[in-house]
Amino acid sequence: MSGFHVKSSAEPFPELHGHGLLLRPWDADSDVDVAAWLRGVSDPEFQRWNTPLRPVRDIDSARESLRSRTESAADGTGVSFCVMAESGGTALGHIGINEIDHVMRVARVGYWVLPEARGHQVATRALALASRFAFGAIRLHRLELGHALGHEASCRVAERCGFRYEGTLRGAMFQAGRHDAFRDVHLHARVATDPMPVLPDPDPDPDPA
Repeated sequence: MSGFHVKSSAEPFPELHGHGLLLRPWDADSDVDVAAWLRGVSDPEFQRWNTPLRPVRDIDSARESLRSRTESAADGTGVSFCVMAESGGTALGHIGINEIDHVMRVARVGYWVLPEARGHQVATRALALASRFAFGAIRLHRLELGHALGHEASCRVAERCGFRYEGTLRGAMFQAGRHDAFRDVHLHARVATDPMPVLPDPDPDPDPA
């Protein structure tokens, strides 16, 4: 079984290790992190399936976007991680635990993977690691995962990580590149009492760099 630990329970942004990955906080003051964030949210595949409320088009807006993630961590409503190989290296992608409701103990998860890191089950392993943190350290009871209808890759990630399909939400997400039209969403969810999924052994070299 892959190891898992939180670097320090006192840190608002802990580092998580497991499944061959390192999840660490994004740093809005790091030019490298900001550039990786901009690449991720500018990627055509990301934009095909996601339409952020506030577009990120340049370094300045990417840095502001990352700063807003830090603010969410400070007020306890979200935690965002840069996904890396456990041995270090460059960013592979992102995973966030968003819209945390500490009363109902529910949150939504979201993720993306950079083009060169796809094909190594990075999203699957990052989601498994972040979910364990959410159910453990944050003490959530339910995690929801929504993706645009037709996004089969995201559907497979959800299923591998034990997020059951619960139904289709009509018109629950913006159409690609638009804020005036909507599309349907597949809703998946996991609760703390669901069985822990069994993941395949991690890729021995998930960092193509």
